[in-house]
Amino acid sequence: MTEAHEIPESLIRLEKLIGVTFNESKHLLTAITHRSYLNEHREAKQEHNERYEFLGDAVLELVITDFLFHKYPEKPEGDLTAVRAALVNTLSLAEVATNMNINEFLLLSKGEERDTGRARQYILANTFESIIGAIYLDQGYDAAKEFIGSHLFDKTDTIVAKRLWQDGKSRFQELAQEHTNITPSYETLSQTGPDHDRVFTVGVFLGGEKIAEGKGRSKQEAEQAAADAGVSVKGWEY
Repeated sequence: MTEAHEIPESLIRLEKLIGVTFNESKHLLTAITHRSYLNEHREAKQEHNERYEFLGDAVLELVITDFLFHKYPEKPEGDLTAVRAALVNTLSLAEVATNMNINEFLLLSKGEERDTGRARQYILANTFESIIGAIYLDQGYDAAKEFIGSHLFDKTDTIVAKRLWQDGKSRFQELAQEHTNITPSYETLSQTGPDHDRVFTVGVFLGGEKIAEGKGRSKQEAEQAAADAGVSVKGWEY
């Protein structure tokens, strides 16, 4: 066991943030270490976090599956799978990690530190899973389950109530038929950029009325964005 005075101050602060005091602080250090950091810091003794992420992903899936199975005894397997995917996708986990201020503690290369876009969301989501793996290794399943539950279980009701477990087009179509009895249609409004970097703009329509637009790197992605925007425009989130 690592002595308290040997633990870096940053790890002590991180332990307080996540509500877990580690028996072996090296587990937490590994969990926040990105592969790129070790490429620039050959003197570092810890591993990168990819094996912990692998373990944490499996623990996360089991905990969430067990939780949803008992919370929604009436839902079929397909719906449970979709709700689970919405709970543990990259955006959901990155949001949780951001709210926990995990970003402050990541050990990254200088190049990765500058990236604040989609790549950073992946890193944050993967680090959240790595921390789960570290807790599991250090303190076992029950501690990992408690950590997961404290950050994700409460999101479930919102996901189900807002139908966020459905993809955007399915959700908008169901709501449109419920409110207007009209099936949405989609039309490509424009295409810009070269072939290798094309951006599509798609409109979603109810009858002849354009409700919203969405952009994406493919028509499918733009349609999903338009559908999501359509839900917001119509005020059908709740």
